[in-house]
Amino acid sequence: MKNRFATDRSGTTAIEYAVIASLIALAIFAAIAPIGPTLSNIFGGASAGLEGN
Repeated sequence: MKNRFATDRSGTTAIEYAVIASLIALAIFAAIAPIGPTLSNIFGGASAGLEGN
């Protein structure tokens, strides 16, 4: 039983996938965050145009 527990790597693989997924999410956030204000201005202008202001 102890030997089987020591050689089981499924938890390690899950943790590695979680770390990779979090790094990808962080990279996406870092790439998109600077674009936010620009998109806000674009959609704000479009909204004002539709309202007739």
